[in-house]
Amino acid sequence: MRNSSGNSRPENINKIYSRLYKFYGPQGWWPGRSRFEIIVGAILTQNTAWTNVEKAIAALRGRGYLSSPAKLHRLRTEELSSLIRPAGYHNVKASRLKNFTGFLAADYGGSLDKLAKTDTVLLRKKLLEVNGIGPETCDSILLYAFAKPVFVVDAYTKRIFSRHGLFDETTSYEDVQDIFTANLPSDAAKFNEYHALIVKLAKDHCRKSPECKNCPIYGVKIVAKKVS
Repeated sequence: MRNSSGNSRPENINKIYSRLYKFYGPQGWWPGRSRFEIIVGAILTQNTAWTNVEKAIAALRGRGYLSSPAKLHRLRTEELSSLIRPAGYHNVKASRLKNFTGFLAADYGGSLDKLAKTDTVLLRKKLLEVNGIGPETCDSILLYAFAKPVFVVDAYTKRIFSRHGLFDETTSYEDVQDIFTANLPSDAAKFNEYHALIVKLAKDHCRKSPECKNCPIYGVKIVAKKVS
């Protein structure tokens, strides 16, 4: 529900985080037993529900292909595609996983430890050059696999905060990200929790057809300092 400017009360982005955390509690994101599993999950979750990703992850884990990037990289693309079929777009995603493991092998000798030590700005640039890794996937990898202080923006973020007057839903990924980065402390743990809470809010209340009853931020106009 879009808030009317005449009756809504203004609160800043930090206050909204506190409200959501108090209401929902910690979310424990991102699910994964290793950094590599988190990366694979970030790639597989593109355009699909997490429940489907879990099935694909379980299939890969059961065959031992998540024990190392090199092992998955050696797997034939056709077999990889078959194993991740539950995640949807399995042929495309198999290629994207291979693109990532190929990049890791070529630029970092297959070492996630070496990749993790790369400067955040440079690493983000390099990841975005990998075919099939867009901004949301890239930032999810940086934040959840490597605890880099990068705020992840998704469709839920745009839906919720546009409804509460912070920006228009057509605002670009980078511009939305800049707003959150400028209005929050550079804290990977907080960015992690905030993104998870946004997803929780979107699924429980701020749906495409919103369920505003008992929403923890109903009637709030969200404000932020301007990005220079």
